[in-house]
Amino acid sequence: MKAQDVKYLSRKIMEAGEIPLLWGHFGVGKTDLAREIAEETGRKLAILVISQMEPGDLIGMPSRDGERTLFLRPDWWPTDGNVILMIDEVNRAHRSIRNAIMQLLIDKRIHNHFLPEDSWIIAAANPPDEEYDQVELITDPAFMSRFFHIELTPDPEEWLRWSKTQNVPDCVTRFIGEYPEFLSRDTIVSMRLELRPSPRSWYKLGRVFGILESDEIEKYGYVLAAGIVGPEAARTFMSKIQGNQLLPSPRTLLMELDDSILKRISQSDISGISASVMRITRHLSELDEMQVQEYFQMVPRIAGNLLEIGRVIPRDSFFSIIRHIVHQMEGEKGLKRALFENLLEELAMDHDVMKFLQGSHESAK
Repeated sequence: MKAQDVKYLSRKIMEAGEIPLLWGHFGVGKTDLAREIAEETGRKLAILVISQMEPGDLIGMPSRDGERTLFLRPDWWPTDGNVILMIDEVNRAHRSIRNAIMQLLIDKRIHNHFLPEDSWIIAAANPPDEEYDQVELITDPAFMSRFFHIELTPDPEEWLRWSKTQNVPDCVTRFIGEYPEFLSRDTIVSMRLELRPSPRSWYKLGRVFGILESDEIEKYGYVLAAGIVGPEAARTFMSKIQGNQLLPSPRTLLMELDDSILKRISQSDISGISASVMRITRHLSELDEMQVQEYFQMVPRIAGNLLEIGRVIPRDSFFSIIRHIVHQMEGEKGLKRALFENLLEELAMDHDVMKFLQGSHESAK
């Protein structure tokens, strides 16, 4: 996203009492963006570069108070709520430091110290790129679910407008204007996150949506939702609130497919098709005992419906379903394994599926 959109959303997220986490390569302006928000809202900006901190720097040093231990307030701790606390270089901090700030993210407190009321928090991180000196790839869903994740990418036209306000010399701005490809070598941000919906994430999304106007939801709703509940849930959620017709449930696709549903699938874009494929594979992974018994009796119908779907979606997408069924079969036993074995036998009656399975078998040798 462009810097101005990221700044706008970050401010809205903080106004709702939540925390944006800005992902962007070094030098794209994450800190400048936080500083601009602070200036525009009349707040002080306190920056914690947590990659350079020890736990004692973050939580304060212990001190004896009679027969109990208290932690002294660290020198960076704000004294009033008119502040934006920026937690920078999240991805370069040691796990012990990330664990230490969890209480700050959850309760806006550390030990016996509470942030002043109305304090805002924003975080920043570099994408997990091998060129960065990172401690580890952060995969802890409990930690990552505390943030709204937003990608910040450089835009030449936007940078040129900004550079005029910063008195950047003409020789530089003219060069970037003529050779915009040299503004930044890194124009793609890959967070390598698998954001999943949870009761907490929907609550957080609701808090932000609650302060947005309808036009803001229309413009930014998907980006906000995808940054907290994941892209699949975000697509479905936004389609629902915008009144669009949704694709049927995975069970309907497998058991009750008809021409009207096939037409809707064939008219979906690649993101919609990917979402449908993901829902089918996840559904097959999570079948309970009663569903397994029901589906076992309906294998020919399910196989026929999958083949029909395979005729209107890209072949790679269809074969990812077949690949998933093979994987499920290999990891199951009993009736569930028999279900997937029978389903593959029915699907293999199709020449293309048989050829794909034979090729996969040869590759595995």
